Amino acid sequence: MRFMMLVIPKGYESAPPGTMPDAKAVEAMMQYNEELQKAGVLIALDGLHPPSMGARVSFSGGKPTVTDGPFPDAKEVLGGYWMIRVSSKQEAIHWASRCPMSDNEIIEIRQVQEMEDFPPDVQKAAEGFEQMQKSS
Repeated sequence: MRFMMLVIPKGYESAPPGTMPDAKAVEAMMQYNEELQKAGVLIALDGLHPPSMGARVSFSGGKPTVTDGPFPDAKEVLGGYWMIRVSSKQEAIHWASRCPMSDNEIIEIRQVQEMEDFPPDVQKAAEGFEQMQKSS
């Protein structure tokens, strides 16, 4: 099973462009990342710049509208993620619980949808999807 662990840092929604993490926090996080890697569960990981450096594309009436960050209506935003492969949701929770986070951070755990999770008609509609994943 694949799970995405999403970092939701409170206050990041209003962080100015160029906001960077503290070196000591990164050092602790790197130790955690190495544990994930040594355990053989880490697939991918990345940190994200603050929303003030991003954009949102909405589709009202099927027409794209671009809004540059920051996004005043945002209450929670992503600060980064890990993609892990583990045997259960409980194991994903175990790994998330070990993460060196501060009081203002949350990790949301979401299971990735696998092709076999879908009914046959959806699998047929998504033919070629797994090859796309492998080529990226």
